[in-house]
Amino acid sequence: MGRKIFLKILLISILLFQLPCFSMPWNNNRLPAINPQAKINYVNINWWDNFSDPYLKCYIIQAIENNHDAKKASWKVEEYKQFVKYQFGQELPSLSVGGNYIGNHLPDTIKGTKSAIFVVPFIAQYEADVFLKNHDKTKSSKKTYESSKFQEQSIYISLASDVATTYINTIKFDKQIQLQQDVVKVKKEELSREYGKYQRGVVSIPDLNNYKKQYTSAKSDLDELVKSRDKSLNQLAVLIGESPENIACIKRGLFDNLDYKTIIPACISSDVVFSRPDILAAETDLEKSNIDVRVARKEFLPRFNITGIYSLDNIGSAGFGTWGSTVAAIVTSATLDLFKGGMKVANLKIYKAKYEQMFEAYRQTDLNAIKEVNDSLLIISQDTKIDKNTHSNLVTQSDNYQRATKSYKSGVISYTNLLSEQEQFLSMEQSQVNSKSVRLVDYITLYKAVGGKL
Repeated sequence: MGRKIFLKILLISILLFQLPCFSMPWNNNRLPAINPQAKINYVNINWWDNFSDPYLKCYIIQAIENNHDAKKASWKVEEYKQFVKYQFGQELPSLSVGGNYIGNHLPDTIKGTKSAIFVVPFIAQYEADVFLKNHDKTKSSKKTYESSKFQEQSIYISLASDVATTYINTIKFDKQIQLQQDVVKVKKEELSREYGKYQRGVVSIPDLNNYKKQYTSAKSDLDELVKSRDKSLNQLAVLIGESPENIACIKRGLFDNLDYKTIIPACISSDVVFSRPDILAAETDLEKSNIDVRVARKEFLPRFNITGIYSLDNIGSAGFGTWGSTVAAIVTSATLDLFKGGMKVANLKIYKAKYEQMFEAYRQTDLNAIKEVNDSLLIISQDTKIDKNTHSNLVTQSDNYQRATKSYKSGVISYTNLLSEQEQFLSMEQSQVNSKSVRLVDYITLYKAVGGKL
């Protein structure tokens, strides 16, 4: 009779675990997808509208949604979030149930002993957190979780900066390729005219060879620019989560239309600097380390455990599952380690050393943040002056080229002189493209240095 009851209980338990409400989490290996909206808020997405480009902001959003390194950081945050829940479970009582079968054969002289014994114990265990040690451990895990969120934000800000920098370099190469193609045409025209002079016996072979070398060098420079542009497109594709095989489908705007339409501040508030995600993460790590030291001190204190047992069996004469066949007990204990070979002292000193490390890391992070912001502002100031000077030279050379065009049409100068002025104008345009792209990337560097709060 008792065996049948035990089997019924076991069968009911198996059926319960098969119901949807009792389904185990390991039945599904994948977690729900990460919501990218909160991650978009990390990067101050509307700030990117200042660059007057139709595609830049879209690519940053696409990168946030698809970049695998960024998703990895988000899953790391989820890991620490669940660890907080795991650690909080250490503060609560635990309840377990078991099923035990004992088959035995005893001599006939021992009367009243069953040959089949069934025991179903319910065991409740709780470590009384008198000194709040487990609670402090939960607080420590929460600090780790908070720090991981700040680190995640830093990764997304870096991702947005990398996408923008790569995109600007890509369309810069587009413009430089266009200009270099014009340079190649000029060199080809000069070579053609020199070849005509050579056929008429006006120039020597060494002079002709010099023009051939200049033409070949111009084509090599064009090939180098195309290579750099394609590499930049490959990098951009990977950042936004696309296959590099699809770089031909990556749309982009014109470099001439790209500029920053908002004034960059001459100085940055210290409140902005010290709200950078990496500084907040370092500060949180320092707070966590302080809690860990407190936990290490509490390891010297005694532990208080409470265990409660309620067991159903068929040992007695009463039927299985009745009050007369139950065993109930409650046990309380206090444990204090008298000797651990210096382990606890060493453990305390370890966490104290970690605290000192976190303290120094926090101070160094502060100094680096101030340095990065100051460097960015200084570089922006100087590169803006360089860009203005380069643009001024371009305007001057443009005027020379226009005057040379008029002089050529008037018959005052030769076509060779006109080509020389055009080549100088194209070279100055290349310089201006470089200085402008450097200036724009400087703004992105400052954006990253202030944690996206521009």
